[in-house]
Amino acid sequence: MDVTAYATPAPNAPLAPFVFSQREVGAHDILIDIKFAGICHSDIHQASEDWGSAIFPMVPGHEIAGVVTQVGSAVTKFKVGDHAGVGCFVDTCRVCANCLAGLEQYCLGHMVLTYNGVEADMQTPTYGGYSTHIVIDEGYALTIPPNLPLDVAAPLLCAGITLYSPLRYWQAGPGTRVGIMGLGGLGHMGVKIAHAMGAEVTLISHSPGKEEDARRLGADNFILSSDTKAMKAARNSLDLVINTVSADIELDHYLALIKLQGTMCVVGLPEKPLSIGAFALTGQRRSLAGSNIGGIAENQEMLNFCAEHGFGSDIEVIAIQQVNEAWERVLKSDVRYRFVIDTESLNA
Repeated sequence: MDVTAYATPAPNAPLAPFVFSQREVGAHDILIDIKFAGICHSDIHQASEDWGSAIFPMVPGHEIAGVVTQVGSAVTKFKVGDHAGVGCFVDTCRVCANCLAGLEQYCLGHMVLTYNGVEADMQTPTYGGYSTHIVIDEGYALTIPPNLPLDVAAPLLCAGITLYSPLRYWQAGPGTRVGIMGLGGLGHMGVKIAHAMGAEVTLISHSPGKEEDARRLGADNFILSSDTKAMKAARNSLDLVINTVSADIELDHYLALIKLQGTMCVVGLPEKPLSIGAFALTGQRRSLAGSNIGGIAENQEMLNFCAEHGFGSDIEVIAIQQVNEAWERVLKSDVRYRFVIDTESLNA
């Protein structure tokens, strides 16, 4: 079937209308009529080849929410009319130790990215959510609870799970003190989720204008990173810090906030290698770790958690014709806190 989309034809080129051929629905596949697609900063990184060579033309988008319009003959998980989501990958090797453990995001074989990837045949390119439809194996699609609106649900499939997974792994909850570095597309979800888990939440930001929003979203405390006195007063106070910053920053400055045997988990993806002083870790037996999205089961758990607590992402909905302007605004951090494309505009 032919699918209408927006694609970038070459590195750093503007996105423009594009039509591609999607595979027919197989026995285990579902067809999703995409309603909303979130804009992730990684879309821009990949289209700019910041992380290495890419596949063009590229249809970005791995924060996808829509409605099931067709199911294969062997499908049991979905029926026509269900709300469904697609995250950062659409298939994995299925046989490695990590896949068998439900940690498909760490697949040791071939992970099929939702876009800028190739299918299991190692030849067919994948195209993402800046489009009208997607066909996916039911095992790699997520059920979006009926009480979770599709527009605010879409960014959860990357921004939401990226924060939920480490918060869950390091057991954020009552009695724990969690710091979130940065209040952007990732950070605002970290504040919401950590607060809903019952942790005491501190937002750490370089922007004083973010304090009001941080507290509205659930932060108990706010630290301006340039405030030397405030940073000093908060030393050795946090159990867990989630670093969502994608810029080159002095990590030692923030590691000092973490108490004995606490952890900083990196989820932001700066272009340059991180640099730290060994004493920032050894002095209080601190750990520096990383985390990458979540597996299928954990993604579903995250969606259910957000629905149960009555929140999605804070979004600004745009038409696809505004996507190039939106990308420019993302680079300027001019969005609170996630752009979401209304893909109905592709039919205009």
